[in-house]
Amino acid sequence: MKTFHIETVGCQMNVLDSELVTASLLREGYQYTSSMKKADILLFNTCSIRQHAEDKIYSALGRLKNVKETYPEKIYGVIGCMAQKEAGTLFRRAPHLDLVVGPGQIARIPELIHKIENGEGPQMELSLERKGRNRHDVESSYDFFDAGREKVARQNPYQAYVRIMFGCDQFCTYCIVPLVRGPEQSRNTDEILAEVRQLVDQGCREITLIGQTVSKFYDTTTGTPLSGLLEKVEAIAETTPLERIRFVTSHPNSMMPDLLAAVRDLPHVMPYFHIPAQSGSNAVLQRMRRGYTVEKYREVLAAIRETVPNAAITSDFIVGFCGETEEDFQETVRLVEESRFKNSYIFKFSPREGTRAFEQLEDDVPEPVKRRRNNELLAVQNRISEEDSRAFLGREVEILVEGTSKTQASELVLIGEEKMSEKVQLTGRTPCDRIVVFDGPMEWVGTLQKIRITQTSPFTLFGERRT
Repeated sequence: MKTFHIETVGCQMNVLDSELVTASLLREGYQYTSSMKKADILLFNTCSIRQHAEDKIYSALGRLKNVKETYPEKIYGVIGCMAQKEAGTLFRRAPHLDLVVGPGQIARIPELIHKIENGEGPQMELSLERKGRNRHDVESSYDFFDAGREKVARQNPYQAYVRIMFGCDQFCTYCIVPLVRGPEQSRNTDEILAEVRQLVDQGCREITLIGQTVSKFYDTTTGTPLSGLLEKVEAIAETTPLERIRFVTSHPNSMMPDLLAAVRDLPHVMPYFHIPAQSGSNAVLQRMRRGYTVEKYREVLAAIRETVPNAAITSDFIVGFCGETEEDFQETVRLVEESRFKNSYIFKFSPREGTRAFEQLEDDVPEPVKRRRNNELLAVQNRISEEDSRAFLGREVEILVEGTSKTQASELVLIGEEKMSEKVQLTGRTPCDRIVVFDGPMEWVGTLQKIRITQTSPFTLFGERRT
């Protein structure tokens, strides 16, 4: 029985894609292994958002060259966004590679692996085909891949992602996503609901609906927007053990009143929003082609807090974008300080070949300045997160227990299950997506527990269950 391993980097989309590929390979009779070295088939599910992510994959492939010479029967593949973007380069830089598959064609991976095993040579299957010089002139061959969800393929059997749309039509000047995942496409509502029911039947207690711009979901066959889809998933939750419904990632321009009202009114939809701002400067937002102003973004936050007062909001920011002045950066700092996000994901600008920023704008902010701005903005956000976390001291919060903490998981591997203590260190999340660590029995995993918070840090709460 041949074994396989998938190394996954990047967003929730990639995590879900790896789960689906795992499920399809298990059904074909392959066996999963946690060891890269022992795997007969090694796949890298990749990200192209930043150059550093691609460099790591090329480095890993380089280290495998000698292994391939010693064990030529091993199969090495690159799948996902980097496979789509770097298709022509991958085989040249890594001639020992066997498989390159774009993110929309992962359903064909078992078939392509069989071809390689039968001696048909390296295989490549891409998701997009250029039909003209304009970046919009592409033909998408996305397969709305439904491998049939498998409980054993998920990292956590009680939680699952459900993709409700592919691609993106925003074409922000810095972003490679439309070029590797193609145009925006929403899935059929009935298909989504069938998948949710299947996952609930497998024991899922929390479902997260995902899409590049999930708030823009619109099923044209039924006229269903995201708010309507949430209502339909809520109806499933009312008659099943499904406890929590989430969605990510949203775009500021599609945060409509009906969506906010759905989060407010539907008991199982969690009060959490992830809405990237990217910058607090209108000049930078215009060069990024984000399609909104800082004033509009502030209006969105105000509407959320008026409609869903207990909501937690997180954001994304890029520092050091083309032409960003010190004043532009300070405007971003001011936006973070006044918005008091639960958390912000902060990145230094990394130019990506094929984007408008790469082709038309100058990457003119020196690396030391980018690094300093990154650290400064991160320090501001950490201070805010720590202050907000302190407000939970002494409070009782409801947790969906996800499993053991990372530290505890490592210890259990060392001591073995037969020596497992009655209580272990568990982890879970509040409705507003704050991580909570506490002691309890393994029987709590997958259940809701009331935990009193006794200690805080910027991004983790610590507590205990009242006896």
